[in-house]
Amino acid sequence: MTTKRSLPFTVSKTENFFDRLGDYIGDVFYDILPEQGFELRDEQIYMAFQLENAIKNKRTIFAEAGVGTGKTLVYLLYAICYARYIGKPAIISCADETLIEQLVKKGGDIEKLEKALDLQVDVRLAKAREQYVCVKKLDPLANLTDDEDILRVHDQIPDFVYDTGTSMKTFERYGDRKEYPWVPNETWEKIAWDPLQQCSTCEFRHRSGQTLNREYYRHATDIIICSHDFYMEHIWTKESRKREGQMPLLPEASSVVFDEGHLLEFAAQKGLTYRYNLDTLTNVLTGYMGQDIREESLLLVEDILELNDAWFELLENTATNVEGSNRKQLPHSKTMLEMAQNLDDKVQLLLEQLVFDSELFTMDDYYIKIIEEYLEFFDYGLSILLKDDEGIYWLEENESTTSFVIMPRLVEDVLKQEVFSQKIPFIFSSATLAQNGDFSYLANSLGIESYDSFSVASPFDYDEQMKIEGHFDIGTEEKWQTIYDKLLENNGRSLILFSTANEMELFREWANNQDWPFALLYEGDKEISAMVREFQLEESSVLCTHHLWEGLDVPGEALTQVIISSLPFPPKDVVFEAKRKHAENPDQEVDAPYMLLRMRQGIGRLIRTGSDHGVIHIWMTEAEKAKYGEMIEEVMPVGVKG
Repeated sequence: MTTKRSLPFTVSKTENFFDRLGDYIGDVFYDILPEQGFELRDEQIYMAFQLENAIKNKRTIFAEAGVGTGKTLVYLLYAICYARYIGKPAIISCADETLIEQLVKKGGDIEKLEKALDLQVDVRLAKAREQYVCVKKLDPLANLTDDEDILRVHDQIPDFVYDTGTSMKTFERYGDRKEYPWVPNETWEKIAWDPLQQCSTCEFRHRSGQTLNREYYRHATDIIICSHDFYMEHIWTKESRKREGQMPLLPEASSVVFDEGHLLEFAAQKGLTYRYNLDTLTNVLTGYMGQDIREESLLLVEDILELNDAWFELLENTATNVEGSNRKQLPHSKTMLEMAQNLDDKVQLLLEQLVFDSELFTMDDYYIKIIEEYLEFFDYGLSILLKDDEGIYWLEENESTTSFVIMPRLVEDVLKQEVFSQKIPFIFSSATLAQNGDFSYLANSLGIESYDSFSVASPFDYDEQMKIEGHFDIGTEEKWQTIYDKLLENNGRSLILFSTANEMELFREWANNQDWPFALLYEGDKEISAMVREFQLEESSVLCTHHLWEGLDVPGEALTQVIISSLPFPPKDVVFEAKRKHAENPDQEVDAPYMLLRMRQGIGRLIRTGSDHGVIHIWMTEAEKAKYGEMIEEVMPVGVKG
């Protein structure tokens, strides 16, 4: 049972909670925090007043606050107090696992707040399923491989996982990606949960790492922190989980904070993605054929399996590669859609037949439910594909299987109904929420009709603390050589931001042939929080990444130079091609806004405190300078030299 925690201030029966909350927040920011060495900031006080009104009136608010305004401390304090008042935890949804670590790491914002205010905050992490080891995959692989990383993980799996006679009272949480920091991302994918796993029928499901961690975080009293992806998975699956007699992934919340909320739309699209593996339908229906079913159903299943094989064969033969993406493009052909329609019709007919077969009482009810859920999932995804211009779809292939993926093009209607119709406060926090001071673009894309908003600038003296230098990209070899020189001049202590994983790998190939007096750390070689910690501790090291344009917080001398290897335009994959297709001016409505927002985030990695200093180097072609130079100058905190 969850125990409600006491407020950090008193409220008598004759007093209003929000009046007392306002008094307490004022004491915290005007007196308590300054006495603890925190700087009093007008921007922070203004933000606190705005958030209080939004929470009091259960409104959605866009809180755009520049680096150094202390926005995290403000929303944490309100989230904790309101959670204790309501008796339900606040959910803080972050863009990715890196941002989560910034909140909960040693010396992070939550620990600072606990020490300064003498609070004990009950904060628990709800990580995405991909962040947990899958014993179903790991166990057989450990018997076949000589990969030391995999064998080391296998050795650390607790004994109770395999001992079915062990009492559940002795279970302990395990399996978090963070517990195995030495494992490279590529190896982790071989042993982590993936969308093809059928957890409902897995013999380890009650002893899996994700199940045990889920049971733990559900009892949080103050804060549950998750990723945007996980929050959206919770939203899209909560009703189906209830129908299956399962609890939703997250409990009811008192409020929700979206940190780096400008990235929520893509997480919503991803959460609604339907992924069809070539073999999954075959496996489900082959098991169905093995039951005592009528001949009519048996013949229908055989038709579906034959058509499914033919459909995937067509997809594989017509798919084309997209440079820099693992998503293969598929033509919108009449033949493909006709086959999909035929397949969907037969699946709907089988769903009807399943009702008759279940009434024969020759099949287990639980097994019927699993088949029914999968067929309904299959049917609904195909319905998106078959509706004109509503779906984005592509093909993914790896060593073992082929998957057809469908994603809805627009999510605002679903978000409006499933998320923002709830009568609770929603807080969007980021340094980059508006476009030229306008929040309507983000609000419209998320289905938010009514909202409050404000913007406060960073308190830092960028003219004194930062320099930005521009460089023309006249060739890869010349660029890598200049970057090499800049790294040597700065004795490492640098972050290199690449636009894509492929660009980072090209640099790695070149860098492997050079002599370096310091370590080069590459994203993906280790668990990300362990790599960031190593970068922070090894003061002369260099961190190379294509993901950490936002969320990275490394103040001090460990990071005094940020190198932007190329302008970060969106990929040419099918998701962004769909956005371009439906824009009147794709460059001005899709490519340039994405690039400028990414640039603003990347620039923000350098100056994290009032004492930080350093230089930003940006590479672009002459054509890019002519086309985007003025736009970039407008969003930079200081002028670009060169």
